[in-house]
Amino acid sequence: MAVAEVTVVPLGTGSPSLSRYVAQVLKVLETSGLKHTLTPMGTIIEGDITEIVNVVLEMHNSLFSEEIHRVVTTLKIDDRRDKPLTMEGKVNAVKAKL
Repeated sequence: MAVAEVTVVPLGTGSPSLSRYVAQVLKVLETSGLKHTLTPMGTIIEGDITEIVNVVLEMHNSLFSEEIHRVVTTLKIDDRRDKPLTMEGKVNAVKAKL
């Protein structure tokens, strides 16, 4: 199990607003069935690392169109194999130390 953070940004949209593009890539993620949380600066995904990487590629590719020719995707992966790893578990571990 892995937890990842992804940000997908189209370049050259002609507008500073990106919410419609965020919604477009989020629709791709929602069809994957992977647990995810949208944040103000990116999206957190929990699941099998191979499934995460595959859906991130789909998200990245979903933005290309006649008007968008460049997309920058940032992916950060936390892949822990000595014990189960979840979004909630990571947050709870920090909160327990406060």
